[in-house]
Amino acid sequence: MKKSIATIIAIIALVFNANSIQATSIKIETTTIEEADSNQLQAVYDAYFTVKDALIKSDAKLTSAKAQDLLTAITAVKMDKLKSNEHTAWMKVVKKITADAKSISATTDLKKQRETFKSLSKNTYDLIKVSKSTEVVYKQYCPMADADWLSKEKAVKNPYYGSSMLTCGNVVETIK
Repeated sequence: MKKSIATIIAIIALVFNANSIQATSIKIETTTIEEADSNQLQAVYDAYFTVKDALIKSDAKLTSAKAQDLLTAITAVKMDKLKSNEHTAWMKVVKKITADAKSISATTDLKKQRETFKSLSKNTYDLIKVSKSTEVVYKQYCPMADADWLSKEKAVKNPYYGSSMLTCGNVVETIK
């Protein structure tokens, strides 16, 4: 009888340990998936920053090329991998940022690119507020252009005027 009880206890302990190991394995797998999901939009943000940097240089051809890269990043987003709040925000802005990126990539008129960049910045801001970047992002504002933009650097480098008024503007928000 004692052997039977000891055997039953050993079996219960074995089953309990197996379930514990399986639960730990599932938790690790879920964490890995969540980390991948949180980075779904980072490529879009990174491409946005390259468009901004090209506008700072006042290089219309480079801006057009970087906007094409932004389009590629936008189409690569797997909506089913986004968290629910990110998905909701993405659905609100995806058509607008796609249209803005197409418009910027289709022209080498710097003035038109900068005008469209205003809308692109507003919609990217709406998205980044919900999903967060992997880095600190600064929302900056230029009173002369009456427009905002996002930057990974606290130092103001104005994409709306480039070298003619490079430091015009200020940081209005820090997004962490």
